[in-house]
Amino acid sequence: MSPELAGVVQLLALIAALALAHRPLGDYMARVYSSDEHLRVEKWIYRGIGANPNTEMRWPAYLRGVLAFSAVSVLFLYVLQRLQGSLPGSLGFASIDPDQAFNTAASFVSNTDWQSYYGEQAMGHVVQTGGLAVQNFVSSAVGIAVAVALVRGFARSRTGELGNFWADMVRGVVRILLPLSVIAAIVLVACGAIQNFSGIHEVGQFMGGSQQWNGGAVASQEAIKEIGTNGGGYFNANSAHPFENPGPFSNLFEIFLLLLIPFALTRTFGRMVGSLRQGYAILATMATIWIGFICLMWWTEFAHHGPAFEIAGGAMEGKEQRFGIGASSIFSISTTLTSTGAVDSFHSSNTGLGGGLNLLGMQLGEIAPGGVGSGLYGMLIMAIIAVFIAGLMVGRTPEYLGKKIGTRQIKLAACYILITPALVLVFTAFAMALPTPADSMTNTGAHGFSEILYAYTSGANNNGSAFAGLNADTQWFNTTIGLAMLLGRFLPMVFVLALAGSLAEQTPVPATAGTLRTEKPLFTGLLVGAILITTGLTYFPALALGPLAEGLAT
Repeated sequence: MSPELAGVVQLLALIAALALAHRPLGDYMARVYSSDEHLRVEKWIYRGIGANPNTEMRWPAYLRGVLAFSAVSVLFLYVLQRLQGSLPGSLGFASIDPDQAFNTAASFVSNTDWQSYYGEQAMGHVVQTGGLAVQNFVSSAVGIAVAVALVRGFARSRTGELGNFWADMVRGVVRILLPLSVIAAIVLVACGAIQNFSGIHEVGQFMGGSQQWNGGAVASQEAIKEIGTNGGGYFNANSAHPFENPGPFSNLFEIFLLLLIPFALTRTFGRMVGSLRQGYAILATMATIWIGFICLMWWTEFAHHGPAFEIAGGAMEGKEQRFGIGASSIFSISTTLTSTGAVDSFHSSNTGLGGGLNLLGMQLGEIAPGGVGSGLYGMLIMAIIAVFIAGLMVGRTPEYLGKKIGTRQIKLAACYILITPALVLVFTAFAMALPTPADSMTNTGAHGFSEILYAYTSGANNNGSAFAGLNADTQWFNTTIGLAMLLGRFLPMVFVLALAGSLAEQTPVPATAGTLRTEKPLFTGLLVGAILITTGLTYFPALALGPLAEGLAT
């Protein structure tokens, strides 16, 4: 079987698996967030944190819950890292420096999981399992909770109440993320991923010296890092490391896990707003972009010219032989179109245009299908923009799901789509203008610029993958990328929840002959076009300086 055909077969198998899981998981999540019942373990948690899960919240109260919980999480994770040298199970590792501890705390709480350290050389078992793995669960649950609040804004009328943040977050962990992660971890262990709390072992001689590896609860963290679209990893090689990702089946399984909830949430959305066809329209938009990007990545990675590429069958540098170009391309596109950040190949080793596709995938807002929760609410914001554009074309007040999109709604949507590009471009400009940050670049020219642009794109969009080649463990990058991650995560949530509150207060508008049918393929095409045009107008100058210049020069 040729490498190209193997890639197509794997993509078809992946689509079939996602299709089989879409309906049952989507319906289940809709029931979870629509139920008035509380499990016994959930009641214990509410009692422990002093929350009343039956109290409905308006958007300011919901937002305060999100921000307060996240602020405490950042503080806890920062302190845990600073005390690591005094904790049991530290494997002899020292406490983390202040700037790196801040960066890591901001990273995992914001669901970014960017790592400026070597996991196997810096973090002990307590920080990995009691700190980072816990944030993998709760940060993902926060994202789903915000998405569900926006969906309730569309579904409810004549009320400003969006549900209860504490109930939504706890249910997301207990009823969705935890059960799925247990099953996924068992599968990964069966595939060969390690799961233990062993210390550091010498495994033989390497280049005249001993080679050392430490163990860890890798399979369980690998499961939630993919299911929760977190990223990060126990080892610096991330999902290219055989302890995390042993073979081709586990590789495809991990791609399935990171796409599972984001795609299924579209059915949850359709079920909660009372129109499954609206959910299918959002799903079709996400799937169109995702499959299109994979095909483009295959084209640039398989067909790149040159003797070395022809002998290797494509651009094999930086890719694992056991996965090949086809599977690595699916993984890289899936991880940058979601907010996962896990990698099974070095994105810096992609062709110039291939690296540009990974950058563009994040710059779309990671909405195809995006992160757990963040992908859905990001796509719904773009749907509002598309409806507004259509309304301008025909001279009608735009409507979406029976809600008028007025001045307040479009201002909030505009703020949402502007904040992340502003963070990316401003921080990139400062890093390129100042003398010290440029010293961290391994490469010069267009590729070196892409390293900087990729780092801030990954941070502000809460992706977490790295282009490699950039030494990000400096005070400048630890601090500025940390700020980009926090601002890129929580400022958009302010606008999302404010928008949800304004929609929930409205009285539904009945559909008329002039209402734009947002469940039709025409709207899907309009939405895809609005996403690509908006992103292109925002980022094209920066992309032209980096990956496009590199790609056209080769």
